[in-house]
Amino acid sequence: MRLLQADEQLNQLETVLAFFATFVLDSSLVQEIMRWDMTVLRESPWYEEILQQGMQQGMQQGMQQGEQQGERKDRLSSIELCLEVKFGNEGLKFIPKISQISDLETLKTIQRSILTVDRLEELRLVMENL
Repeated sequence: MRLLQADEQLNQLETVLAFFATFVLDSSLVQEIMRWDMTVLRESPWYEEILQQGMQQGMQQGMQQGEQQGERKDRLSSIELCLEVKFGNEGLKFIPKISQISDLETLKTIQRSILTVDRLEELRLVMENL
């Protein structure tokens, strides 16, 4: 290690070797051996690149979840309207149970079922089988 640290060109290899060592050794042990803290890694170009990629992935996941939540909210509103129009206040009694469902495909199935069934009992059976 001392040879790596003494040579300016090889100095950067210390970080690379420490990085690969974490695949087979505990991170705290590598830090102890290398006698440096996370500041060394934070200053490396790799850290910045990994951080940027992580932030981009997080933003994309957040946007997808937001879109799904919006679609779910729209679907629930539509289901509520369909129930009220077709079955009146009796149909709205299903809303608390339906509101607990997060899967969009299941919500679509319920919405289609509302349009195809003639009686609330039929809808109740459909929902029990989901």
